[in-house]
Amino acid sequence: EVQLVESGGGLVQAGGSLRLSCAASGFTFDDYAIGWFRQAPGKEREGVSCISVSDGSTYYADSVKGRFTISSDNAKNTVYLQMNSLKPEDTAVYYCTTPGSWGQGTQVTVSS
Repeated sequence: EVQLVESGGGLVQAGGSLRLSCAASGFTFDDYAIGWFRQAPGKEREGVSCISVSDGSTYYADSVKGRFTISSDNAKNTVYLQMNSLKPEDTAVYYCTTPGSWGQGTQVTVSS
């Protein structure tokens, strides 16, 4: 059974940092891309970042380029999202995903 478990969310002031983690199990970690989406209240879910675990290639939404960094630790089957210079508009539930599966989400709240 594929499982994705997010952690690391919380409340932070604008300009602060958080690191989200996505622990994956139940599939061959190296074979897939893993991404982060987010959903703010009243808004559609949007893609934030993605990493191809096999070759390390990455994607970032324009809204987070230069502030967020995605990485993977293949030994731990974990993907990280380092979020710096956080803004109030980054407030959302952040979800980890791989094809066919979603995590339960972790809340990120950025106060102004």
